[in-house]
Amino acid sequence: MKKYLSCSAMAALAAAAPAFPVAAQTERSAPVQVQVDRAVPLPSDTPWPGGPIKLDIDATDTQRGIYKVKQTIPVPASMRTLTLLFPEWLPGNHAARGPINLVSRFNFTANGKTLTWMRNPLDVYQIDVMLPEGTREVTADFVHTSPITGSEGRVTMTQEMLNLQWEKMSFYPAGHYTRRIAIDPTVTFPAGWQVYTALDGAGRTGDTVRWDRVDYETLVDSPIFAGKFAKQWKLDPAVRLDVVADKPSQLEIKPENLATFERLVDEADTLFGERHFDHYDILLALTDRMGGIGLEHQRSAENQYEPQSFVEWDEMDWDHNVVAHELVHSWNGKYRRPADLWTPDYRTPMQDSLLWMYEGQTQFWGWVLAARSGLQKKDTVLGQFANAVANYSEGQPGREWRSVADTTNDPIINARRPVPYSSLNRSEDYYVEGALTWLEADQIIRKGTAGKKGLDDFARIFFGGIPGDLGQLTYDFDEIVRVLGSVYAYDWAEFLDTRLRQANQPAPLKGVEMAGYALVWKDTPNPYNKGRMAGQKYLDLFYSLGVNIDNSGKITSTRWDGPAFNAGIVNGSQIIAVNGESYSKDGMKDAITAAGKAGGTAGGASNAAASPIELLVKRGDRYDTITIGYTGGLRYPWLEPAGKGNQPFDRLLAARTKN
Repeated sequence: MKKYLSCSAMAALAAAAPAFPVAAQTERSAPVQVQVDRAVPLPSDTPWPGGPIKLDIDATDTQRGIYKVKQTIPVPASMRTLTLLFPEWLPGNHAARGPINLVSRFNFTANGKTLTWMRNPLDVYQIDVMLPEGTREVTADFVHTSPITGSEGRVTMTQEMLNLQWEKMSFYPAGHYTRRIAIDPTVTFPAGWQVYTALDGAGRTGDTVRWDRVDYETLVDSPIFAGKFAKQWKLDPAVRLDVVADKPSQLEIKPENLATFERLVDEADTLFGERHFDHYDILLALTDRMGGIGLEHQRSAENQYEPQSFVEWDEMDWDHNVVAHELVHSWNGKYRRPADLWTPDYRTPMQDSLLWMYEGQTQFWGWVLAARSGLQKKDTVLGQFANAVANYSEGQPGREWRSVADTTNDPIINARRPVPYSSLNRSEDYYVEGALTWLEADQIIRKGTAGKKGLDDFARIFFGGIPGDLGQLTYDFDEIVRVLGSVYAYDWAEFLDTRLRQANQPAPLKGVEMAGYALVWKDTPNPYNKGRMAGQKYLDLFYSLGVNIDNSGKITSTRWDGPAFNAGIVNGSQIIAVNGESYSKDGMKDAITAAGKAGGTAGGASNAAASPIELLVKRGDRYDTITIGYTGGLRYPWLEPAGKGNQPFDRLLAARTKN
């Protein structure tokens, strides 16, 4: 008969017995964690007591890509430690991406003597400078080095142009709202370069430019494009198109194409009703030497087109949307801003929970305004919508486990780094699935009001704001729901919750279908796909073999559970030969087409043995012959009208202003 110990007896034995053998305990050191006070006090909405800070930058060393910086910081007489912060949580980046690694050669002086400084080990963006008694002014000298190659980061300086972003090459004193820190900015540029920025009061002496005193928040929100080859156009009395290029010939643009930028501004005014800005600069770089960018600001935006986008206007139509997107951001994201994303300085962490509004509705209006203005052709915009619908219809198994709302954390979690299977992980889908959600919202309003209202009415109420207001108005989920309800009574909270906050939802096709269009598949790419493949030099086979391939035959992305994935082909593999012949784009497409005709199926692999695709694949030092039994042919997504006549989608994309 077995005997059992009571619970109390077992507990007593457990307490008496060591968790590990005594010998093991005596031979093992065991530190104990001391509580670390990591609490960072919120900054105060008070002026920096030292007074205006002088910020002088020498940006003339384009040969080596070096910005030489000198900051002169007045300090209160009683201060013994000057705490300086490097901007960490950057506006528009939605994450902590301040490149303090590119700032070096610190030297702090006062009264002609070098000062001691220390980096805070618990916050490496904080520099503490020790001040002797009587110090009234600290001079900080350092350099910011532009990446020279893309592998080091985004290139911001070439021998033909530069993109100066103040937050990348300046410190600010801790403890105060950045809007309460006054700055006197000065920059010296290469000889003869043109300089464009939204800052006010420019005064130029030779190649040194000074601007009016400005608060640090506005300074950070006012980047510079400057270049050897540059040109400015006035789109209206208060909006300028400022363009720098790799070569002077790339600045030539036909009047009818320039007019699309003018109409873009008109269409934005018509949509939003009021301008909160007093003037606006569309900063645009035509380059493949300086790094690409699309970054929003309240009175300007940083944009990049491929070098020939002006002179090869029609061929580069796919590349034109970023300007429309960033212009919309002046209203949505900069003026109207999510309450949990707005921060008083660049140390306080941002919360990205409403990026499906900030970026999703901007993506929607960026596409719509590009079509309304003619900045992009209607068929190109429909191609962008088609790609989005296709991705969520069958190309992204990650939707089963991850909601759109959770992807708003992706800028922080992943920082736009490549992952092995983006279709499984998901990425920043709050942009595009957000846009499709807003398309459905637009169609719900239009259907419910018999076409009398749409999302345009929401935009005018929500974003119009106060004319000339250069501040920020924050919003939350409840305000979005409330304003939608004022346009059209509907359960908007449930609508947004199910589509954006819950995973494993139906593919977001409903908005397209309500707009009178349908997703169809063809063996030729839609206009957007065609232009993008040519411009970015790759072959899109994502919905056939389930891969994208660069011009050398290297796999750049693989669709989870696609034919190539199931055959063991992964990113970085290189296709050497197709059916016994050296790899070429045309050869690959011909093999897929032939397999589809021989297989006699559409979209499947039931007759795979009839006509396999045989690939010689190199991965590392290994070569493998891999057979893929895919017979679905080439497949590219298109949106086409589901009926005859003018459809709601056509009316949505139609111009609102006269030519």
